[in-house]
Amino acid sequence: MRVDVHAHLWSEAYLDLLSRSGNEKATAQGRLGAGATAAELDARFEQMATAGIDLQVLSTTPAPPHFEDERAAVEAARFVNDDYAELVWQHPDRFKAFASLPLPHTGAALTELTRALDELGFLGAAVTTSVLGRTLGDPAFLPVYEELDRRGSVLFVHPAGVGAESRLIGPNLTWQIGAPIEDTVAVLHLIVAGIPSRFPRMKIILPHLGGALPMLLPRIDRQNPWEAPETPEKPSLAARRIFYDTVGHNHVPALRVAAETLGADRLVLGTDFPYQKGDGFSEAVTYVERSGLPSDDIAAILDRTAVELLGLG
Repeated sequence: MRVDVHAHLWSEAYLDLLSRSGNEKATAQGRLGAGATAAELDARFEQMATAGIDLQVLSTTPAPPHFEDERAAVEAARFVNDDYAELVWQHPDRFKAFASLPLPHTGAALTELTRALDELGFLGAAVTTSVLGRTLGDPAFLPVYEELDRRGSVLFVHPAGVGAESRLIGPNLTWQIGAPIEDTVAVLHLIVAGIPSRFPRMKIILPHLGGALPMLLPRIDRQNPWEAPETPEKPSLAARRIFYDTVGHNHVPALRVAAETLGADRLVLGTDFPYQKGDGFSEAVTYVERSGLPSDDIAAILDRTAVELLGLG
């Protein structure tokens, strides 16, 4: 089975709800062709068939139900999780889903996580690289990690689209370079906080080949002991406890560096639909096939590792 772990879908009703609750930026996602109308779904399924992708795991990030107002966050999280549950019920051979959580409200997040996993049959939870200015290493989120770890479930991470909270990045570079920087910062916050080793049964998936992590990991190993001596294990060891999707915008050298640094066995197929669609969507698969990696590694990346990771076999 060929599973795409990094795919988005937002109904117009959900985006309208986010906008009414104060997240007006989310409405931009409605122009990308990743809605829930029959026409949009037909077009999506056609692209999946062309690329040989059997199943997509849906996530709302980077338009999650994260609000300081707990009532707004809970309403939006329940709404979109119900949306996804209906889609999975209608198209069980095409879709699975990661739950959206009403963060930063930990108690409410645990309640919704339980509902999503036990009642809706979701595969885990999706969060952004930071949550309203809070890092993923924030102790407030530990109960969520504990529950995912107890269940052996998945934490899928996606850039928040806030330019890594840096004025230097600015609005014109938010996704060009801000997103992979957010990936890199988030994985380091997780590693320094000891999350991968403390919760070894929680299956963390980072997007975009881990951002700059494959290029920086040897430097991080050297610098970490004096800059962050509280880190419980060598960063390169912690990094190999994590999985990474293959969204590298079809750049074979980036994929090869990730495979050589992090391990091909830690890579899973992602497309980032709808940000890659048409030819770009198919190339998200074909660039792995033409990467020059060993054939068994290619087969594992495309067809085996995600199935085992998500318990779909």
